[in-house]
Amino acid sequence: MLKRVCVFCGSSMGVRPEYRHAAVDLGATCAGRGIEIVYGGGNVGLMGELADAALAQGGRVVGVIPASLVAREVGHDRLTELRVVRSMHERKAAMADLADGFIALPGGFGTLEEFCEILTWAQLGFHRKPCGLLNVAGYFDPLLDLFDRAVAEGFVGEPQRQMVLVERTIDELLARMGAYRSPVREPWLDDQAR
Repeated sequence: MLKRVCVFCGSSMGVRPEYRHAAVDLGATCAGRGIEIVYGGGNVGLMGELADAALAQGGRVVGVIPASLVAREVGHDRLTELRVVRSMHERKAAMADLADGFIALPGGFGTLEEFCEILTWAQLGFHRKPCGLLNVAGYFDPLLDLFDRAVAEGFVGEPQRQMVLVERTIDELLARMGAYRSPVREPWLDDQAR
């Protein structure tokens, strides 16, 4: 059951209107379903659109932002809660602790880094929460090709690749995330069971 989802997304709008529409729809959909949003705390780009849409529908939104980025990302001043932390490391740890699952919308290096880090934490067994990509207008297709290449080249196992939930619609992605069971078994737990 998803009660709170962390969303990684761009602090820019991108060039396609579909990106903004997806951020607005995700914010409104989560609010309508009583799912709280945790995100990077900014008031710009897709981040701001996501938060504003959820708030407009009466949803709860928690932002987590490093003090050094409050001015640059224009910290959102109308959130349910804005947590100002000392570093990016604290930001990511707080967002991970607060969330029941993770969704990436289109974004740049920061979005990709945050999603891949939380996916790595799942691979290592630090959490068993679902990690999903909302593949708006095929934005993540090249990344998915890279993931498949990593499997083919022996750097990623097939069970780990299956941890990446990918859908083109919000309803399908949230449904898969709500039913998620990790396909990865932690080897140290298997060793303890012997």
